[in-house]
Amino acid sequence: QVQLVESGGGLVQAGGSLRLSCVASGSIFSINPMGWYRQAPGKQRELVATIRGGSTNYADSVKGRFTISRDNAKNTVYLQMNSLKIEDTADYYCNAKYGINWSRDYWGQGTQVTVSS
Repeated sequence: QVQLVESGGGLVQAGGSLRLSCVASGSIFSINPMGWYRQAPGKQRELVATIRGGSTNYADSVKGRFTISRDNAKNTVYLQMNSLKIEDTADYYCNAKYGINWSRDYWGQGTQVTVSS
């Protein structure tokens, strides 16, 4: 079994920065793709950024502002969020993929990010 525990959310003014962390325990290895998703009130969960090996992928809305990284020795994935906008306000969820073709998901419990004006 895998557990993902997020931290680092909070309240920040527009233009500010936050760094989210996700610590994975259990059968997660460096080859498992991992990522961050977010869900704003009344909206569907959406992809923010993913990382697999040395490759990263970002939603257009966060490109140039957010950076995903991974420390395999610490089983931790980070999301550095800079130049935060009000529309970045959401619950942020850590994700790890596993199974055949990485078709199955583990999710963390989420951490709330609120960006104020």
